[in-house]
Amino acid sequence: MKQLIQCLSKAIVWLLVLPIRFYQLAISPLLGPSCRFTPTCSEYAKQALIKHGPIKGMYLAIWRILRCNPWGGSGYDPVP
Repeated sequence: MKQLIQCLSKAIVWLLVLPIRFYQLAISPLLGPSCRFTPTCSEYAKQALIKHGPIKGMYLAIWRILRCNPWGGSGYDPVP
């Protein structure tokens, strides 16, 4: 049962990372650099999903995107 849950979790992460990779490869180069943080928000989201799984990874990614604004922080902000 635990193996089934791990397999489903990895499949969900893979499905969530696909649109991020599409954005990184196809859309982001056209828009130019605009993220205030290092790593970029898309890279942070990808790393968070891979490291923490779909639930916590999505939470961390959304929280990071909400912080990436003119009134938010900037600089080096690695995935915890």
